[in-house]
Amino acid sequence: MNRAKTPQAAVRKQVIPAQAPERVRDRIMRTASELFYCRGIHAVGVDTIASAAGTNKMSFYRNFASKDELVAQYLREAEAQAWGWWDETVAAHAGDPRAQVEALFGLLVKKTCTKESRGCALANAAVEITESDHPARPIIEKYKADMRLRFKQLARDMRARDAEALGDSLMLLWEGSYLSRLTSRSQHGPAENAAKGARTLIAAYTSAEPRRE
Repeated sequence: MNRAKTPQAAVRKQVIPAQAPERVRDRIMRTASELFYCRGIHAVGVDTIASAAGTNKMSFYRNFASKDELVAQYLREAEAQAWGWWDETVAAHAGDPRAQVEALFGLLVKKTCTKESRGCALANAAVEITESDHPARPIIEKYKADMRLRFKQLARDMRARDAEALGDSLMLLWEGSYLSRLTSRSQHGPAENAAKGARTLIAAYTSAEPRRE
């Protein structure tokens, strides 16, 4: 007597790909970025970075020619992240420059008013790195120059009476908000009012009433 065969669904084993181990260079980069931001660039040496990354100085110099080169790469990545955040923020309010500025400052307040925030990585580096021939210096200066141009363009798009002055005023407020986070231990420091300040500036240069929260 033949037994009826019961069709069975093929059982497939779920294959979970093993996560590739982090490359030494990436580990050094990630560790250095965290240390530079939290402690400062000059306060962190190659020995500290190598030890925290679980490697040694020989391995460090196989991946980076010098600490200066590492610092430059750290700032390039910080710049790329900052512009990515900026572009994503303004894209949500395409065609409305006033809303774009308000969104930028609104999120700036949220970013700076946290325990983890130490302000802008590139602005902090500008204070520490004064040598004109340091490879990181052009990165910092270009980033800030581009930011100034962006604020001025937003002011022009808002048809401000003096777009140059409004653009620079917004940038000064932006930079000051970041700096105040370094000098105020409280999360409720001056940066908390940056968004309100931006709305007031816009109103002063465009004859528009400040938007209420």
